Amino acid sequence: MIAIKRLASSDSDFYARLDALLAFEAAQDQSVDDCVAAILADVKARGDAAVVEYTRRFDGLGVASMSQLELSQDELQRALAGLPAEQRAALTRAAERVRRYHERQPLQGWQYEDPEDGMRGTMLGQKVTPLDRVGLYVPGGKASYPSSVLMNAIPAHVAGVGELIMVVPTPAGEHNPLVLAAAALAGVNRVFTIGGAQAVAALAYGTETVPQVDKIVGPGNAYVAAAKRRVFGIVGIDMVAGPSEILVICDGHTDPDWVAMDLFSQAEHDELAQSILVSPDAVFIDRVAAAIDRLLPTMPRREVIRAALENRGALILVRDLAEACEIANRIAPEHLELSLADADEWLGRIRHAGAIFIGRHASESLGDYCAGPNHVLPTSGSARFSSPLGVYDFQKRSSLIRISPAGARTLGRIAATLAYGEGLPAHARSAEYRLAED
Repeated sequence: MIAIKRLASSDSDFYARLDALLAFEAAQDQSVDDCVAAILADVKARGDAAVVEYTRRFDGLGVASMSQLELSQDELQRALAGLPAEQRAALTRAAERVRRYHERQPLQGWQYEDPEDGMRGTMLGQKVTPLDRVGLYVPGGKASYPSSVLMNAIPAHVAGVGELIMVVPTPAGEHNPLVLAAAALAGVNRVFTIGGAQAVAALAYGTETVPQVDKIVGPGNAYVAAAKRRVFGIVGIDMVAGPSEILVICDGHTDPDWVAMDLFSQAEHDELAQSILVSPDAVFIDRVAAAIDRLLPTMPRREVIRAALENRGALILVRDLAEACEIANRIAPEHLELSLADADEWLGRIRHAGAIFIGRHASESLGDYCAGPNHVLPTSGSARFSSPLGVYDFQKRSSLIRISPAGARTLGRIAATLAYGEGLPAHARSAEYRLAED
């Protein structure tokens, strides 16, 4: 049997136990951080030579130059054409759906004529422009995450980013055709078969071959996460994500096997993933626990799932669905399933979640691959203040300020008064010089 934790909201120590369950220490391993710092400094100083050296050392590739580490567009297209027909069709369909969803997101600039008396001719507004160049980190080797390529590259492309640079490690020279095919479909411009902190450094600082980017997105291991933290400020980053999470609120009428497998879908990521069921039906919770025990032996990644469920999973009994929603808001999960008969009626009570799956048939796995919304989501409670990756993450906004002579006279007096109050006379006089302008 799986020793998954049982909690009840009626217990006096419920919130203390819940907080302990949710606690995740994201502190970096100092040895990892020290190693990453050295790699970043070396790549910044030596460029291509350092990247090639680290690629030989860590990925076991016998390469002598960066030219051997860049894939051509022809190679990407061959990977796409070489996929089995069913895989190619599924990948193409997923890309179409992701693109269609994100095409509804672009932010538009706006402006307005100042309506105040004496401000005629003054215009205020906002200009929205895409980033020039973005770097996409994709895990490589035996790992296959074509969905990550689609979710990161397509919104950037829709946003109008001028150039997409993808880096993907190929340990022992192992190329993943699904990943390369996804790059072809998503419109990636250049692909380098490099990974780790050295790839992040190449994107952040630029080398003789790898162009410097404005922002780095995409998941990676502890070394990649540490490198992204360190280069933030030199370039933008999407986020430093924690372990994957799912919270299922169920009224007790969904097939317990469905719920058990939905919990597995996150638990199979790694031993630190978090899967939680919240329900007011104690009998249903018992049925889900039984389904977990029965289905786990059939899962290829059963040991990972077991560890995740026992370490950070929970089955939570609540008084009613209103309390379930309150607890969900406190947790602010990455993925939230409302597995309810009247899910739409409860949707309004949810304030904090990365993605909300409405109804019994909306499994989290559909969102991961092909529903359309982005699967790059805030974790570790950060859905309280952040959002899924989208087109807006690849755009920036500039304020527009056009001041008429009349507006300069009106605003100049206000600005000068405030500037003198702050002890900044040059600011004040700059405004005052324009008071007499006609």
